[in-house]
Amino acid sequence: MADEQVDEPTARQRLVELKLASEAARVEALQGPYSAERWRHWLEAAAVFGDAVTEHAKQYGLENRFKLEKDVVTKALHPSPAED
Repeated sequence: MADEQVDEPTARQRLVELKLASEAARVEALQGPYSAERWRHWLEAAAVFGDAVTEHAKQYGLENRFKLEKDVVTKALHPSPAED
């Protein structure tokens, strides 16, 4: 499956899903008192997201990795209403 080429918009949607998973882990971490173990899942999810953004930018020849991340975060956390 790693050899299978996915179009950029489909791959970008996977980044949105990873960002949402990271945010879910952050919300869960906030549900109780601080502990390193409680935040470990968020740190891991955030690292997976960051690494995936970097890899996506390289794979699809995007020059600005930070713009990609901003676009993905905006889409994940502030989605626009579906067009009818």
